[in-house]
Amino acid sequence: MDVNQAKQEHLLALKVMRLTKPTLFTNLPVTCEDRDLPGDLFGQLMREDPSTIKGAETLMLGEMLTLPQNFGNIFLGETFSSYISVHNDSSQVVKDILVKADLQTSSQRLNLSASNSAVAELKPECCIDDVIHHEVKEIGTHILVCAVSYTTHYGEKLYFRKFFKFQVLKPLDVKTKFYNAESDLSSVTDEVFLEAQIQNITTSPMFMEKVSLEPSMMYNVTELNMVTSGDQGESTFGKMSYLQPMDTRQYLYCLKPKPEYAEKAGIIKGVTVIGKLDIVWKTNLGERGRLQTSQLQRMAPGYGDIRLSLEMIPDTVNLEEPFDIICKITNCSERTMDLVLEMCNTRSIHWCGISGRQLGKLSPGGFLSLPLTVLSSVQGLQSISGLRLTDTFLKRTYEYDDIAQVCVVCPFTSNES
Repeated sequence: MDVNQAKQEHLLALKVMRLTKPTLFTNLPVTCEDRDLPGDLFGQLMREDPSTIKGAETLMLGEMLTLPQNFGNIFLGETFSSYISVHNDSSQVVKDILVKADLQTSSQRLNLSASNSAVAELKPECCIDDVIHHEVKEIGTHILVCAVSYTTHYGEKLYFRKFFKFQVLKPLDVKTKFYNAESDLSSVTDEVFLEAQIQNITTSPMFMEKVSLEPSMMYNVTELNMVTSGDQGESTFGKMSYLQPMDTRQYLYCLKPKPEYAEKAGIIKGVTVIGKLDIVWKTNLGERGRLQTSQLQRMAPGYGDIRLSLEMIPDTVNLEEPFDIICKITNCSERTMDLVLEMCNTRSIHWCGISGRQLGKLSPGGFLSLPLTVLSSVQGLQSISGLRLTDTFLKRTYEYDDIAQVCVVCPFTSNES
């Protein structure tokens, strides 16, 4: 008697099914030559099979769709959908039915129920249906907790729960590299290049719908993944942007400081947050997934208190002929400096002008452009070196070598007869 009571303890039955798109039906074609014993028997059976493609019966891919036979894999960034059904298996009218669905992750518990209000009554052989959706944002173990509470015809309140455990897998492996480029020959203070390597670590191909970089407030971004031909641009990956399993693709972006921050070297120097990647893809039959990385951070370049860069320098100069360059000196510190410039000759580089001249005071974040003249006594690729700045306030000296490189050639001379 106790066993029978235990079997009939609950009047309601709970069913939970994951909602996924169907897959294309595949079959295993069996063929043979006409001179073999079966003759055309296998071919006739495949032509009569309703799942095969007419005229292409030997293809494994059929025309029919197959409903999912198991729970399948759930990947980070996809939308988890589930169908919840509560059916009254008894002959009694059940009242005050409340169905609640929660998703328990490693860090939080989320309520996925569309409505938290109770259903007044549920007649025999009737059911309550609900569909829940959730964009998966965490990897690891997830537990779907479905709880049902109700009141019997005799006023007894009953309650039961069911747990459905599943794993959320990682669909993409994203690696990033930063390259800090000093734009010495332009008005831009700093450029940052980001290389993003994206690998498909699932077992099915992906269509990469969008891979974009959302920059932080101090930067503008330019995508370098297009090839411009005339007025039209074409992706470097071609028209069909598919990523096969275990394949890797590189995306490149260039970030430039906004004009209001470009000249504030002290601010740009300390910026480590660059932005975040937004990746959207589609899998079989158009199932969409979206993954957004956390804020990407780089190692801030160390310029010291004073930054010296070149705004203008010729690519090629003649041997032992003076040429002009323009240096840019930026105060990256938070104090005012009183600077003195010294020019020290090297084995190949010789400075023209007065060494030890006063440059005056330079306020924090300020800069000045300084034209200089130099000549080289050695052919080949030579490094511009030998500049020294001294802050007379703190008696601190800053030396700058290998500022830039210039190609020194010997001019062609002809003898006239």
